[in-house]
Amino acid sequence: MKNLFLSCLVVGVMGLAFWAYTENYETKGKLDEIAQLNRDISEAHSWLRALKAEWAYLNRPERLLQLVNANFDELKLLQLTADHFARLEQIPYPGPDLGPITEPIEVMNREASP
Repeated sequence: MKNLFLSCLVVGVMGLAFWAYTENYETKGKLDEIAQLNRDISEAHSWLRALKAEWAYLNRPERLLQLVNANFDELKLLQLTADHFARLEQIPYPGPDLGPITEPIEVMNREASP
């Protein structure tokens, strides 16, 4: 009985050692994957900063004004000024909220009248 218990114990310890070994390598693989993802994110942030800087450079007002003037015959674009906006009093606002009907009105039925 003692030998059976010891052999089961040895098999159990070997099974746990194998499990720990595989978990260790899976964990290392996941950590490597996380490190690669972090590098990819860092690279994407770098590209995004460069694209934002390029977008800001291309959207300079003086550059856009030159493009509008140069291509006016084809695009018919005008320079945006304050005259292109409506005044505050010209904006229609919705009327007041009347709320739900609390007292219904009875309507006369045509069939009931003589």
